[in-house]
Amino acid sequence: MGAVLLVAALAVGGCSATRVAYDNAGTLLRWRAASYLDVHGEQAKALERSIARLLSWHRADALPQYVRLAEESATRIARGLSHEDLVWGYDSLRAQVRESVLAAAAQAADLLDRLDSAQIAHLQQRLEEDNRRFAEEHLAGSPEERHARRTKRNVALLEDWLGTLTDEQAKLVRQYSGRVPLALDELRDRRRQRLQSEFMQLVRTRQARARLAGFAAQIVPRSDDALEPSYAAALRATTTAYFDMLLELDRSLSPRQRSRAVARMRALAADFTQLAQAGAGPGERQ
Repeated sequence: MGAVLLVAALAVGGCSATRVAYDNAGTLLRWRAASYLDVHGEQAKALERSIARLLSWHRADALPQYVRLAEESATRIARGLSHEDLVWGYDSLRAQVRESVLAAAAQAADLLDRLDSAQIAHLQQRLEEDNRRFAEEHLAGSPEERHARRTKRNVALLEDWLGTLTDEQAKLVRQYSGRVPLALDELRDRRRQRLQSEFMQLVRTRQARARLAGFAAQIVPRSDDALEPSYAAALRATTTAYFDMLLELDRSLSPRQRSRAVARMRALAADFTQLAQAGAGPGERQ
């Protein structure tokens, strides 16, 4: 169950699909980046080179960390979770995401400084589309509808690792979803849009090479203390409620559910080990 806190850092949840997904990561990154940047010709070639370097870094530096985290997570899940385990998982997730964001920023800066006005307008439009999707998913509807969507997302994630939840376990998830203040989503949206505005100003003034690394460090700060006070307070309250829910859920796991989570995490560690040792996959080749 501590694995839930590491899903984002470990990239994918399904073990059998991990190698396929990773070997196609280059293709996905190219498609996503091109959809935001609308580059062609020499700029497209520069984007290809940047993505190849990013994936090479990820395979050499990030994947061994994922192996370590997955193996340690499996050990902690098998013995039953403590609050300290969850703090470790949260801090590990933050550190891995921060490293990836900083590595991506280092590769993107030069290209961002060469965007023309039409490309900058296209990038702004794509970010606005993202904001509309975020609002539809997290902000739209009545409080009851928003709590229901949050519950559905959490149940789906947990069942992916544990199998079907019992009625009592599902009730724990519903109670957690109801306790978390909906204001957190508004605060997340406000922070997203503030960071986007700062990012676009950086791009428009062609200061990416000079300032993008510092900006990227804001996206995933080393601690919550660096966040806006209202957002940090809401995030701490949400994290506390989530930890409480996970600990109670962990105590309710059947042997079969715990074994499933441990097996999934160990299989994920094995996949990451093979990927780290395999050399460049199809998605990294130029």
